[in-house]
Amino acid sequence: MFVLKSLLGKMWGNPANPELMQIPAGQLYLVRPNSIKGSRECIFPDAVATIRRTGVEYQYQLVVTRAYDEGEEQLLDEDAETDDERVFLIDHALGFRFGTLDGDSTCAWRDLSGDDGDLWEFVSSRATNGLFELTLLHCVFERVSHSLSTPVLIMQKHGRSHEDATDTELEALKFNDESVSDQKSVAPATPKKEKTLPEAAVAEDPFKDVPILHRSSAELYLFDLETEVFVIQEKEVYADLASNGEYDTWIIVRHNSTPFISAPIDAEMNPRFDMVNHAFMFTFRETEGLPGMTWCLRFDEKVFEQWKDKFTIFMWEGKNRTSYAKAKADEQRYIQEAYEDVEMAEPDEEDHRAESDEEEEEADRSSADEPDEYQSESEESEADAFERGSKNQQLAVGYKNDVSFVARGDMIGVFAHQDDKLRFRTAIDRVKNLEGKTFSPKKMMLHNQDGDMLLLDPSNQNSVYRMDLEYGKVVDEWKVSDSVEVNNIIPDSKYAQMNPQQTFIGHSHNGLFRIDPRVSGNKLVESQFKQYATKNDFSAATTTESGKLAVASNKGDIRLFDQIGKNAKTALPALGDPIIGVDVSADGRWLVATCKTYLLLIDTLIGDGRYKGSLGFDRSFPADSKPIPRRLQLKPEHVAYMEDPVSFTPARFNTGVNEAEKTIVTSTGKYVIKQYDSRVVADNFKFGADKNIIVALEHNVVMANKRELAKPTRSSLAPRTSLATPVRKIRQSHSDIVNSPY
Repeated sequence: MFVLKSLLGKMWGNPANPELMQIPAGQLYLVRPNSIKGSRECIFPDAVATIRRTGVEYQYQLVVTRAYDEGEEQLLDEDAETDDERVFLIDHALGFRFGTLDGDSTCAWRDLSGDDGDLWEFVSSRATNGLFELTLLHCVFERVSHSLSTPVLIMQKHGRSHEDATDTELEALKFNDESVSDQKSVAPATPKKEKTLPEAAVAEDPFKDVPILHRSSAELYLFDLETEVFVIQEKEVYADLASNGEYDTWIIVRHNSTPFISAPIDAEMNPRFDMVNHAFMFTFRETEGLPGMTWCLRFDEKVFEQWKDKFTIFMWEGKNRTSYAKAKADEQRYIQEAYEDVEMAEPDEEDHRAESDEEEEEADRSSADEPDEYQSESEESEADAFERGSKNQQLAVGYKNDVSFVARGDMIGVFAHQDDKLRFRTAIDRVKNLEGKTFSPKKMMLHNQDGDMLLLDPSNQNSVYRMDLEYGKVVDEWKVSDSVEVNNIIPDSKYAQMNPQQTFIGHSHNGLFRIDPRVSGNKLVESQFKQYATKNDFSAATTTESGKLAVASNKGDIRLFDQIGKNAKTALPALGDPIIGVDVSADGRWLVATCKTYLLLIDTLIGDGRYKGSLGFDRSFPADSKPIPRRLQLKPEHVAYMEDPVSFTPARFNTGVNEAEKTIVTSTGKYVIKQYDSRVVADNFKFGADKNIIVALEHNVVMANKRELAKPTRSSLAPRTSLATPVRKIRQSHSDIVNSPY
């Protein structure tokens, strides 16, 4: 203590110096040991802790400031508001306590503005913690000794310098609560060994009072990006399904009383069941823009099926906000079978050979990201004007003339398909209605042998606009209805745009109707108008080659119609996730629905009963023989490489008259079949070819070849920048695993 006091004397002796003591490197955490909403959150991953004087005598502040790497702060907007500093008036009420965490020094204190038991904690590997502790205690001593009331010590009312403080008096100022000392951390930094917090740690399992709905023992694994295998973390953990309120269920994984992970059960975790290995895999993403951590729980065969069923029930209840018991028996069967994921086959070696080495892959990637050369200076000028617009938003692939159209704000770019490449042809500048007002189409659909483009204006939802593509201008406004909004339009049949077909189909949030521009007045055909009394929230629709109709909703249900204006022949239950896109094979046999994190592939063939051999578009499925939906989703180990959460674009079958549908294309983030430099906006097959895919990026349009669909690898999926693998993050950080706001 003598050496420390000597050092303190030099610091305290210069009143001109506002800073008494500083720890230049550490991390600031917020610990919520008694909250069901979380346990441990890193506020500043790099921080500086400073004890400094205030303008009031005998009062001091503890200031924790976020630290930036050299040059990093220059990236911030000068006018932007930042929240990079936490200031605390040093007082005995903060209850400062000190300890170690995995060899690092810790200082913790009460969060007076939080819930009871909430703590702030500064963790540092620097060896100055003893000096820092003594300085804090001296600051507390001076403030307490100059107050009129002292909750812990009986001192003089008049001022006493910290130099007068005895060791006994300083010891009495320390936080002392035997009920919370020497306990395990509620949020261990690594799952490989248990952490010990300082006296700030909680006395027991923070989730001990949380209602457990189901519990099973399992092995816990973490996917390592470098070795590309799942590495075991604990041989035995509890995998709990716990209640956080009505229809709000969380998964808690813990070893003894130490939680590894707590996360809400939802689609964002990208859940997947491996039926063969009796395993459940999911992704925990700590921060957007960085790859997530992919975990695996491997169960004993005897308990796996029960755990899977329980998880599925709680997942469904959370999405639908209703009791699973209220679902009919056939609906329950449909729901359970939907979570028996299909292992997606790798591409055929004959058709899709992987690149021979990393250099070839990089060269191929670069060439695909670069725009083609333009034919003339005028075309180049138009292309420049198009590129200066906003980001690409929509894609329409032509069937008749080998041309694709890309909407970007109030502009439409025209691209020709030539020699398995896209070549910019022209830009339709400033889309305008008949009154000359510009608008950005929310939907565009090719029509009448690709001679017309039908457009929806978000500011006028009762009309459809027809653009004559020969002139590149809107020439007609078709008023559909005075009261029914047109949220979406689709062709009368799958390949209707190849013919001089005039009618087409539209839908509102709860109605389906045919639109005929040849009739006088409003163009909605009343005899072919089906409107539901309740808000079904229709979100997407598609037609077969013969004009049968499939309609999906944001609730997640799907209806199959044999003709418009009649009741649906088949209604498939909702899993609870909004359906953002739906497509069907030309013959109506296969249907693919797109949700944010997975696809649903459904065989509409009736396999049993009176109508065996018919399709669900023409007849109703027997109650005990609804189709088995197959979830198609990315493997969790592949998601571990990706920067952003999974968010699919509407999936499409390959197209072409008399062409068998063998392939589905979709995209997420920067990926279709490989990583691009910017987010993929839309994608679709070139008509009549299942090998060429038109890809609309935010600022570019390319044609990709399906041969590039090689087996996903670290090199093809991982971000271009170098990132630490989850296993390395475990070794480096004290909180990377559980930023789990339960």
